[in-house]
Amino acid sequence: MKNIKRRPVGLLALFILATFGLVQAQVGVGTKPIKGAEVLFDGSRRMLDQKWTYWEGPRLAATPPIKWTIVSDPAGKGTVLNSNDPTAAGGKYGTADIVTKQAYRDFRLHVEFFITKEGGNSGVYLQNRYEIQVLDGDTTSHGMGAVINESPSPYHAYHGIGKWNSYDIVFRAARFQNGQRTEKAMVTMYFNGKKVHENQPINQVWGGPNSGIDGGNDGGKGITDTPGGLKLQAEGHDVLYRNIWIKELDLKEANTDF
Repeated sequence: MKNIKRRPVGLLALFILATFGLVQAQVGVGTKPIKGAEVLFDGSRRMLDQKWTYWEGPRLAATPPIKWTIVSDPAGKGTVLNSNDPTAAGGKYGTADIVTKQAYRDFRLHVEFFITKEGGNSGVYLQNRYEIQVLDGDTTSHGMGAVINESPSPYHAYHGIGKWNSYDIVFRAARFQNGQRTEKAMVTMYFNGKKVHENQPINQVWGGPNSGIDGGNDGGKGITDTPGGLKLQAEGHDVLYRNIWIKELDLKEANTDF
C-alpha cells in the first residue's frame, strides 16, 4: 500500500486499517516496545545480569559476571552496552558472546547498535543460530545487515559509524515433523526503517561450532528443533547496544512479513 496518500484518520479508521494489516510497521531507531513485548536491555547493569549470561559454547573462555560494560550513550541520553569483552580481543567470537537466559521460537525483535570505529564487528543471533551481521565496511553477503552468507548486504540502509542503527525483525523458527525439518527458518527485517529482507529463508548455521546452536552439527546443516536465546557477539570491538526488546509470537503460516 505504498502509493496510498496518508491523511489524518479517526479511531474507527485506524481500527479498520489495523484489522486489515494496512498500518505501517513500527520500525526504526527509537522505536518503543510494542504491546506485550519484553524489554531485554534498558541500559542498566541490573537488567544485563538479570536476563543475560555468557553462551556456554565450546570456545567459551570468559567467566561470570559478564565483562561487557555499561557506558554513556555517545549520541543520546542514558547508558548503553559495550560489547568489547577483553576475552574476545582479536576477534575470538564464541569466547565471550552473551545470550538471553530465556529461549525463543517465533518472535518480533527490535535491537539498536552503534559502531564507533571503522571495521566494527559484532552480530545479532536469532535463536542463537542464525546471524544477522553487524560489520562496518563489508557490503558482501557476509556483511552489514545480511542474513549471513544467505542474502545480499543491504548496506545502503546503514547509517554509518557514530550513529545509531536499528534492526526490526519478525522471525519464524524452523518446523519439524518426526524429528525431520519440514520448513526452514524465515525472517523479515527492516534496517533503519527500510524493509531489506522479506520472508528470507535461512538454510543453516554458519561459522562452525563456535558460532551458535547446531553450528557443529553436520557442518551447520543439522538444524534441530531446539529453541534458543537472542545472542549478541563479542569480537573485541567497541560496538554498542541499546533498546532491545522482544515479543514472542506463534506464526502458524510460513509468513513473517509485517
